[in-house]
Amino acid sequence: MKIAISASGSGKESSVDERFGRCPYFVIVDTDEMDFESVENTHTSKAHGVGPQVVQMLSEMNIDAVITGNVGPNAHRTLSSADIEVYKGTGNISDAVKKLKDEKLEKIDGKTVQGHFGKGGRR
Repeated sequence: MKIAISASGSGKESSVDERFGRCPYFVIVDTDEMDFESVENTHTSKAHGVGPQVVQMLSEMNIDAVITGNVGPNAHRTLSSADIEVYKGTGNISDAVKKLKDEKLEKIDGKTVQGHFGKGGRR
């Protein structure tokens, strides 16, 4: 399985960022090989439509699932349309991946915050 984790920094010891679309990095993990790769999120400064643009980027990378702190309504709708599962994660990246593999992460089945949360929007 290939997963993307919203990250506060690059590397597997970074923390899971609570923002999906506006996190500074995504750590991409192949859970079969346990290979980690950091990718800068180049969509953070855009004014609107960030969530769906990030989903498009992840979809092009053949991501199967996302671990993040929160997801807004547009991002969740787009993730669902792309058949990318979403899980609630906290702590560091390595721990979140282990919890996913052990089936101990909560699946997110809807928005957890209102739109524009990553830009300072309301919960």
